Amino acid sequence: MSEGDILEGYDEKTRAQIAGMIEAEQRAIAARKAAEAECSCKDGMFPNPGRRRVLVAAGSALAAAFASGAVRAQTKAPPGAVLRDVPDDSTREPGTPIAEDGGYGSRSQFETAVRQRVTIPATSPLSSWSMSPLDQGVGVVTPSGLHFERHHNGIATIDPAKHSVFVHGMVERPKKYSMADIKRFPSVSRLHFIECAGNGLTEWRKPTMKTVQGTHGLLSTSEWTGVQFSTIAREVGLQSGASWVLAEGADAAVMTRSIPLEKLLKDGIIAYGQNGEALRPEQGYPVRLIIPGWQGNMHIKWLRRLEISDKPYMTREETSKYTDLMGDGRARQFTFVMDAKSVITFPSGDMKLPGPGFYEVTGLAWSGNGRIARVDVSSDGGKTWNLASLQDPIQPICGTRFRFPWLWDGKPAILQSRCVDETGYVQPTLKQLVDIRGLQGPFGSIYHMNAIQSWAVAADGGVSNVHV
Repeated sequence: MSEGDILEGYDEKTRAQIAGMIEAEQRAIAARKAAEAECSCKDGMFPNPGRRRVLVAAGSALAAAFASGAVRAQTKAPPGAVLRDVPDDSTREPGTPIAEDGGYGSRSQFETAVRQRVTIPATSPLSSWSMSPLDQGVGVVTPSGLHFERHHNGIATIDPAKHSVFVHGMVERPKKYSMADIKRFPSVSRLHFIECAGNGLTEWRKPTMKTVQGTHGLLSTSEWTGVQFSTIAREVGLQSGASWVLAEGADAAVMTRSIPLEKLLKDGIIAYGQNGEALRPEQGYPVRLIIPGWQGNMHIKWLRRLEISDKPYMTREETSKYTDLMGDGRARQFTFVMDAKSVITFPSGDMKLPGPGFYEVTGLAWSGNGRIARVDVSSDGGKTWNLASLQDPIQPICGTRFRFPWLWDGKPAILQSRCVDETGYVQPTLKQLVDIRGLQGPFGSIYHMNAIQSWAVAADGGVSNVHV
């Protein structure tokens, strides 16, 4: 299928976005294949081609070569790592001196997972995404350095000593809080996912992206630490009739969104910490909003202002964007919640199984409505379903890892996962979504794509993205 066929039916801006995503994925796949070419053990299964090959074909010449260390030396360390010589026997040579890297720490030079940056043609590189490598994750927490990004005018650089958050509008005591003021309040730490409303926007009409990083990579889970908005609300005093809050960022896009006051009072967090340390600059350092379970655009980064009001502000992000076109041509506004969704991350697109045998199918499920209650896995395209096991922790509005034992007989198969959250909401098929939303008009649907994902496993073990 040509790129022109894939982009058919979308408006010019969406076509540019999809083209950028396709190009980014092609770069990532090319880089991965180049890295594999450096190793004599490249045959077998991505992303760790040698390991399972050794398990499946122990005693083979390939396994012997791998075990003997007959691989080409690394010439460059991946991002976040330091290239070091590898001794033949680590028990016979002293290790690296403590804190040699300066005291912050680095990852192993053999770990290569990176975010996939999207460059949109004819658009500034300051307005773009980077996508998390979900296929290389373990557990549910995304490392801070691999958390997806979405920026509208670059990453702001802000001195926390000069930054403040102004809370005003329909309040009794307007106040401006320094970072020191915010950190003096009682804090909470919560595990929550953030998902971009456009996650999967390429997949409405035709299977487009090859990998799970491309189809679902605008999703990440972190532990967020900060002050509950309700604590600040008590401090400033809310006036009668207050029902909305305008949240504004200090980035060059001056990102703003209207947020129902009720949601902020329920579980909104003014966060300054992520995964045990300060926020990364690309995640809103020194402070951002966390609106658990709602679309990522509302988790305003580099937060500088909260204005309390009795009505929404109708900003550009809730009028020209982030509305859902329906089948009858009308648009649905203020669709904040990210509904239940799941995806198999292993095996997933562009991987290759080395041969028939036992595999543990695994993936992630999440819901903006609460906890994941159940995940089912199918190997025949949804004709039959089997219950998967859920791995602790199973927390509300948090990514949940699921696992399912699968004995592949070597015949073509179609793997799917389907989740149910604690409200009883069942993840829909693509047909069910399209029947409601339609694909009408010059724009079509691009937001809130939570359909069941299908991965086709061919007889040769190759895995590809398909629509069923």
